[in-house]
Amino acid sequence: MVIQNANVFQPDGSFRTGDIGIEDGRFSAAAGGERLDASGLTAIPGLVDLHFHGCAGYDFCDGSAEAISAIARYQASVGVGAICPATMTYPEEILNGIVDAAAAYRTEDDGAELVGINMEGPFFAESKKGAQNAAYLQPPNAALFRRLQTRSGGLFRLCDVAPEVEGGLDFIRELADEVRISLAHTAADYDTAKAAFEAGARQVTHLYNAMLPYSHRAPGLIGAACDLADAVELIADGVHVHPAAVRLTFRAFGDGRVILISDSMMAAGLADGSYSLGGQQVTVAGNRATLTDGTIAGSVTNLLDCMRTAVREMQIPLGSAVKAASVNPARAIGVYDRFGSIEPGKTANLLLLNDALAVQAVFLRGRRIR
Repeated sequence: MVIQNANVFQPDGSFRTGDIGIEDGRFSAAAGGERLDASGLTAIPGLVDLHFHGCAGYDFCDGSAEAISAIARYQASVGVGAICPATMTYPEEILNGIVDAAAAYRTEDDGAELVGINMEGPFFAESKKGAQNAAYLQPPNAALFRRLQTRSGGLFRLCDVAPEVEGGLDFIRELADEVRISLAHTAADYDTAKAAFEAGARQVTHLYNAMLPYSHRAPGLIGAACDLADAVELIADGVHVHPAAVRLTFRAFGDGRVILISDSMMAAGLADGSYSLGGQQVTVAGNRATLTDGTIAGSVTNLLDCMRTAVREMQIPLGSAVKAASVNPARAIGVYDRFGSIEPGKTANLLLLNDALAVQAVFLRGRRIR
């Protein structure tokens, strides 16, 4: 088929009016068949969420085919075509079950493609554990990571670590060539964070959250990331980060180094109520999810809504926001050859949006699902 006259997103964040060919589930330079007039609509690639925990009443850490299937279907329905869900801080025996379910899962016709796993925990600083379970924290352990990676069949695309904990820098040096290291749940100062990036860390997990704040005399991880990180994750749900801080981040890092994530938990797509995350009770009211002590426990906002919030409420240019939710995450986890942009040969995941950024159509692997 051919989608005609759309305002088509380009990988550099610009847009141009043109046609989009789709053939055999992939974007094509030339295609025949059905014609769809998309005049007045904006075409963007299917989004890539490299950090979230669940949605639609399920958690990736449920460790079941049913959970992954439901998660993948929900994500596809809201325009996310490739997913890299995150684990939580658990002991190895529980992580084994989660990994086994992921390794056995096969993409379904109406579901987003599972392209990786994000290992969030258990190698964190207790003082910055956030919603992670302190009972299961442990020092960084390369052997443990490698056992899980082997068991998963190589699915782990990201591994998070606090560099200041005992063995943290050695862990980064040892694994930097095997997996993308992201600094997370850490009280690292500037010098320690700098050493971590020099050792091979490349990313920062949910910037500003679960880390020391920036100040002009103690810039901490945030300052080191601005100097040295390849990319930083940002939750633009209107709860985790103030709009002014989101704008500042895009200005300071540039839209090529910001990755929008949802960090959603199982309540995304559902009503207010009581849920769980990492074995801990979570209360959801509106777009805020908290533990019993008031700690923010992930988000209840999907990535498309985060992207829209960044544009509508935080004044981020649409091209920059789309780039941060598609191109940048796909590059970060090594799947940009298949996802993240509208280019011939890539998987034909596509959204058509109107001027209000409301979804008019969702295509998954070339087939319209919404």
